[in-house]
Amino acid sequence: MCGIVGYIGHREAYPIVLKGLKRLEYRGYDSAGIALFDGKDIKLSKTKGKVADLEERLIKEIPTKGTIGIGHTRWATHGVPNDVNSHPHYSNSGDLVIIHNGIIENYESLKKELSNRGYTFTSDTDTEVLVNLIEDVKTKENVKLGKAVQIALNQTVGAYAIAVFDKQKPDEIVVARLGSPLAIGVGEDEFFIASDASPFIEYTNNAIYLEDGEMAIVSRRKGVKVRNIKDDKLVEPYLQELQINLEQIEKGGYDHFMLKEIYEQPNAISDTYRGRMRVAEGIIKMAGIDDNLAKLLNAKRIIIIACGTSWHAGLVAEYIFEELVRIPVEVEYASEFRYRNPVIHQDDVVIAISQSGETADTMAAIKLAKESGAFVFGVCNVVGSSISRETHAGAYTHAGPEIGVASTKAFTTQITVLSLIALKLAERKGTISNSDFHYYLQELERIPEKVKQALESNDHIKFIADTYKGAKNALYLGRGFNFPVALEGALKLKEISYIHAEGYPAAEMKHGPIALIDEQMPVVVIATKKGHYDKVVSNIQEIKSRKGKIIAIVTEGDETVKNLADHVIEVPETEEFLTPLLTTIPLQLLSYHIAVMLGKNVDQPRNLAKSVTVE
Repeated sequence: MCGIVGYIGHREAYPIVLKGLKRLEYRGYDSAGIALFDGKDIKLSKTKGKVADLEERLIKEIPTKGTIGIGHTRWATHGVPNDVNSHPHYSNSGDLVIIHNGIIENYESLKKELSNRGYTFTSDTDTEVLVNLIEDVKTKENVKLGKAVQIALNQTVGAYAIAVFDKQKPDEIVVARLGSPLAIGVGEDEFFIASDASPFIEYTNNAIYLEDGEMAIVSRRKGVKVRNIKDDKLVEPYLQELQINLEQIEKGGYDHFMLKEIYEQPNAISDTYRGRMRVAEGIIKMAGIDDNLAKLLNAKRIIIIACGTSWHAGLVAEYIFEELVRIPVEVEYASEFRYRNPVIHQDDVVIAISQSGETADTMAAIKLAKESGAFVFGVCNVVGSSISRETHAGAYTHAGPEIGVASTKAFTTQITVLSLIALKLAERKGTISNSDFHYYLQELERIPEKVKQALESNDHIKFIADTYKGAKNALYLGRGFNFPVALEGALKLKEISYIHAEGYPAAEMKHGPIALIDEQMPVVVIATKKGHYDKVVSNIQEIKSRKGKIIAIVTEGDETVKNLADHVIEVPETEEFLTPLLTTIPLQLLSYHIAVMLGKNVDQPRNLAKSVTVE
């Protein structure tokens, strides 16, 4: 979950590493630290808090000169967030320094063994154990740092991305990964190390993404040598051209990344279907689908695995696939799927969804599905990510970088990709008519413009947010395709405002949640005219009779619900299965404005991180 960054080259390392940490702070912001080599010694400064807190401390504590540096921004796993547990960590001798993203599961037994050999520990972290294990191997075996890292990692159990520096060998940084992402930016006589490419995109557009179980010795003089951790064999690295630019990871005049990303959704959705959906020709072209069409068409069942917001997108897809393709769909939390001994058949298709493409639970579930013989299709946003490499085939969402920890455009672009897949399969299976297929393509093409229209309600939503910013609890209700949207709306409010909120199918309200409703309880109801409209109206009347405060998301021009609700937010009309692409927009804005009014850190909500690379 943490963010790691490093530099070795001819420039001053400090500004590069510091700026890199700011860009990686979405990955964790419990604490931060930097280690710099000044030509003679390693200078280290770290602190509980955000990178801004570190920046203030650095100026007072260490000289910031030197062309080699590593830095870390932490999401705490082992040990509470404090100065001591912050990274980087020294070895006992002070010769080695390490940064680490992940979890070493057998750290307790390793720590006990090292303690018996005289090593001492100042922190509660598994990371300090790892750096001392590397030092112990290096000393006992009388080997260089790279070999010591390789031997030590073969003694560990868990997940990691690490960068290690040895002041006795000051021309190289050793890096490795297993289960956590790591990119090496390759420039002219300089190299960059980071959890993703954002820290170095203005310096180079060439990167090497380490595969699971690989390590690299990054040397200014000798370049990058990649080896397999298990057997130490040399690996030929693949140099990849980056597809992101600096503008995509800046706020662009918005107060927060989250707001920027909400407003990017019209373009993100059109970028997702651009080149794939050819409306004039009446075709959908997706290489990952076209090349594996027989497997998908002959599937007896689709299993969707995901976590968090991606799981909600999977729930929407369940409704879409069963409605259009007439194939049974199960949606599973990846974290539960991997541990409950699931029944998987060789004629099952497993769709794994993840914004980052690095979600640890989803990765483990993919491996389980593959071992059981299922065909696994990945949907993710990050080119070159682990899930894109681990699955048999897949499709990128092309949403562009999503920096805000609370996902917004990831949700809508995932639904867009899944809708394209469902439409393609439905057309080929003949479960929808040719005329309906063409109409649905046209309607999907109109969605970006309709999202823009939905965004025009921002000022009205801001007024509603001001009315309910003091609420302690909220209910979100929806039916059919919009039940998952209710879940997602409640999640957004919880994530960034810390107000307790729950989403339910509207009909389930009277089976328990209705007991919570009183004049203080805001109830958000998605009540578009498509689908079970009359039933939802009845649910609204039940709320009204108990004096609940109703915020209704309605189709443009609706009068029935308008007369019942305390507040209405209109969205344009569209085909029922596409309504989630519109109804989620007001819920994102509502959560955003409430959180801002409460003074919360919208982009970096407490205890969360963007890319969940640990269990």
